[in-house]
Amino acid sequence: MRIGISAHFWPLYTSGSGQYLRHLVSELAELSFPHDFVLIGERGAFGSRRPPLPTVELNLRALPPGRPAKLWFEQVALPVAARRLGIDLLHVPYLAPPLFSPVPVVVTVHDLIPWLLPAYRGNLRKRAYTWLDIQATRRASLLIAVSEHTAQDIVRWLKIPRERVRVTYEAAGPEMRRAAPEAIEAVRTRYHLPKRFILYLGDTDRRKGLPGLFAAFARWHARHPGEDVGLVIAGPMHRPDGRLYPDLPGLAQALGIAHWVSFLGPVPEEDKAPLYSAATCFAFLSEYEGFGLPPIEAMACGTPVLAARTSSLPEIVGDAGLLVDPRDVEAVDAALDRLLTDAALRGELALRGQAQASRFSWRRTALETVQAYEKVRDIRR
Repeated sequence: MRIGISAHFWPLYTSGSGQYLRHLVSELAELSFPHDFVLIGERGAFGSRRPPLPTVELNLRALPPGRPAKLWFEQVALPVAARRLGIDLLHVPYLAPPLFSPVPVVVTVHDLIPWLLPAYRGNLRKRAYTWLDIQATRRASLLIAVSEHTAQDIVRWLKIPRERVRVTYEAAGPEMRRAAPEAIEAVRTRYHLPKRFILYLGDTDRRKGLPGLFAAFARWHARHPGEDVGLVIAGPMHRPDGRLYPDLPGLAQALGIAHWVSFLGPVPEEDKAPLYSAATCFAFLSEYEGFGLPPIEAMACGTPVLAARTSSLPEIVGDAGLLVDPRDVEAVDAALDRLLTDAALRGELALRGQAQASRFSWRRTALETVQAYEKVRDIRR
């Protein structure tokens, strides 16, 4: 088969969809398959970060940047290119396949956030875009879900038969492992990190549960006023809008913990493993995740994890971390106290976390993705 893969997220390598695409492509290039692959992106998509697979760049019409150009690429340019390039199957590795395609389409569904969480639905234009994506996804030959929870959401909310959905997990990258002492010390110095700290790494939008984490941390510090334990937030800081983006510095000030909270902003990929490794524990109280890369990255680095007992996170973390109701501040406080005061528990969770993370691999993701392609081919014969 000649398989085309949409490369829209190739330049956005720090996003979840971008990381998925890059790891998938890297593994497809390493393995031997009786198939030809070609990445199809917008003009200039590949830049200096050249993929290890053949590429095609499309010249799009002069459209306003952002959603109009993205919509044209997804709905017009991509299916036209699939026909012109003799593609047998098109893989769109995020939730935006073409509504009309000359070839069978496989779609990777990372989550249904715009569909399930009202705060993320946006204005009328964004809702129309989401509606189009959903209708196109329903017409796809096969869907790849990144967790069993996401597969259940697809079946329940999109009314797609379970036999058209395959679960193919994501994983921590090979660079996510316990960092060397000198790398850890370099990150400590660069970011002025306290000796002991709770780490959160990810976006800082509403569903990530950071206000609850702040409240629990404030309770813990009120009971341990002499402890020099910090809370480190690594991720983009957005302008507060009262809807999607809370005022986190203002909240830290109001709770009396501003002295102990550090906002690093986005961190380079090469700093992530040392940052995870330096942390006393990692906290991830997200309301909804299709998979949840940061907790599994933290576990791969041997860092004890506290995660929300919501969506896909119990499936990913298993019994290798502490799971809590993220809305129960008292329970979060108690879990933090266990992690910060019980060294034996931290050591046990570090070992269990590394074992749990090793059960997921991008090589397996690539193998199972190709099996999904072949299933579509066999069904259509």
